[in-house]
Amino acid sequence: MLIIGIAGGTGSGKTTVVNKIAESFTEGEVAILYQDAYYYDNSHLSLEERRKKNFDHPESIEFPLMVEHIKALKEGHSIEQPTYSFISCTRQAETIRIEPRHVLIVEGILCLADESLRRLMDVKVFVDCASDVRLSRVIRRDIMERGRNVEMVLDRYEKTVRPSHMQFIEPTKNFADIIVPQGGLNLKAIEILTNYIKQILKKSLV
Repeated sequence: MLIIGIAGGTGSGKTTVVNKIAESFTEGEVAILYQDAYYYDNSHLSLEERRKKNFDHPESIEFPLMVEHIKALKEGHSIEQPTYSFISCTRQAETIRIEPRHVLIVEGILCLADESLRRLMDVKVFVDCASDVRLSRVIRRDIMERGRNVEMVLDRYEKTVRPSHMQFIEPTKNFADIIVPQGGLNLKAIEILTNYIKQILKKSLV
């Protein structure tokens, strides 16, 4: 199994990069593990307290479970990926079964921040994007998908998102083997990255 880690700031275009890579493989060759599914459950807190949590801090993510699941997939076992609601800020009862594939893509803003997780990756990618572009995407996404208004999004951006990006996410660029500038809009870089992954996979299957 070839394990690809794809990190980058909130709204950088990671999901677009992941989807375009996955589209270039045949069905059943690629599995995707989303870091967003592994946020700790906050159901013991009030909704107001949950919404104040810093979701851009490494301590908000259950990395040990991610590592355990990736190791299981690497050994040929299926896993039950958690699901998380950003509306209620709680982990859901439902899970998603992930089967082992030739390629496993691990996607998330902090997936290069944990050393034990990085050690499992064969290729580490950082999706880079200008902060103003990321902010506009975050505003649009949080309003449409997470039940927030503009004031809530900007308040959260100023208090936690931007400071945490500078402290925890941006520095992980130094761990990346490949940096994709301009995020998901850089089709040429994504094409080069995809071809690189295919070459490594071909060698590993020989």
